[in-house]
Amino acid sequence: MNIQKIIQERYKENFSLHDRYLNSQMVKVLKTIGFDRHYVKAEGAYLYDEKDNRYLDLLSGFGVFALGRNHPVIVQALQDVLSIDLPNLVQLDVSILSGLLAEKLVSLSPKGLDRVFFANSGTETIEAAIKFSRYATGKPKIIYCRGGYHGLSLGSLSATGDTHYKEGFGPLVPDFIEIPFGDLSALEEALSQRDVAAFITEPIQGHGVWIPADDYLPKAAELVRHYGALFIADEVQTGLGRTGKWWAIDHWSITPDIICMAKALSGGFVPIGALVCKNWIFDRVFNRMDRAVIHGSTFGKNNLAMAAGLATLDVLESENLIDKSAQSGRILLAALQPLVQQYECVKEIRGKGMMIALEFTEPKSLSLRMSWKVLEAANKGLFSQLITVPLFARHRILSQVAGHGMNIVKFIPPLILNQSDLNWIINAVQDVVISAHRGPKAVWDLGKVFATKALRMKAGS
Repeated sequence: MNIQKIIQERYKENFSLHDRYLNSQMVKVLKTIGFDRHYVKAEGAYLYDEKDNRYLDLLSGFGVFALGRNHPVIVQALQDVLSIDLPNLVQLDVSILSGLLAEKLVSLSPKGLDRVFFANSGTETIEAAIKFSRYATGKPKIIYCRGGYHGLSLGSLSATGDTHYKEGFGPLVPDFIEIPFGDLSALEEALSQRDVAAFITEPIQGHGVWIPADDYLPKAAELVRHYGALFIADEVQTGLGRTGKWWAIDHWSITPDIICMAKALSGGFVPIGALVCKNWIFDRVFNRMDRAVIHGSTFGKNNLAMAAGLATLDVLESENLIDKSAQSGRILLAALQPLVQQYECVKEIRGKGMMIALEFTEPKSLSLRMSWKVLEAANKGLFSQLITVPLFARHRILSQVAGHGMNIVKFIPPLILNQSDLNWIINAVQDVVISAHRGPKAVWDLGKVFATKALRMKAGS
């Protein structure tokens, strides 16, 4: 089979194939908002279409491509593994690459987290954390935060604080308690019966890029331990340099009992998730020889994933990408912050490192307020598309709305951006925010885009 030849011959069939065999609703979304491109190449922070137009990717595969796409160090590591005919997934064996990656992850984790479990994705690590917490403590309940996102498999969905993702999939796993993010009183009340196995939270909530008050996570950790529960830090998106520290929890100098990670650890090539936890938790779960396989993941320690993980950590260190993430984030926040004072629909610019949110709010002036209301009546959160659509159409910047029904635009770009890329972002954002303040014209232009796309779909284009 010649994969390269097949791709060259059929690459323009991607939308028709997905419409026929995969998620046709996703195809409709992309065509409606004008994101239907035929990408043919990817390098670093950039995507290229068949006309060789270059796009700056601020979505980075939902945070997967922290190193950019097709990083040569990761490519070489994977080629090396494939070239030496290593035994893989023997199962009744223990592999050298998984041992080496576990050793490295422990060295990078807060002191006291000494054991590693490997899986294939972030949601798998959350499932493992829930199971480990319940077994290790002997308690049933899991506390999670409203607005948090932990994955879409049944256990992680039960800990996800967004009803949009839960509707119609119940009944979910019992004994999950939702509390407001940042509310210490609610946390203590939920812990007070001493029947809680764990409190799980993203240090910074990904859907909305909500950053807690400085005292929240340290005091939450104290409360959790006081009441005999475990603290699970979901670092699937925030970890591995995304926020300008190795782990987002490092901004508040806390040590959780369990850290979950995935996304960036893959180097953008091979799915991988990892859980790092305290030794005693592992010893409680895997407490006898007949329980050596009581929890596992068939492909979790495969050689390609382990090599990708090792190479990723090496690049993060050797290219100083953690500091680069912090510095680039400071530059973007400082440059975009004046928009809050200059434009009444810009409510807040916030973030840490390469995790940035632009939040918009209903304007006070009459014409702009009426435009806002028209958009919100059509679809809650639609104003955000006044930012993401022209960022893509006019400036070739790929970005996302931060969550369902939110007027928040989120940037989670690769950590490798250069000054030219940062200028690209700053100039583009300033331009589209100015356009969004043109009021009724902006509403009309957006409506025209959607109407045109809808007509094209009906015509079968």
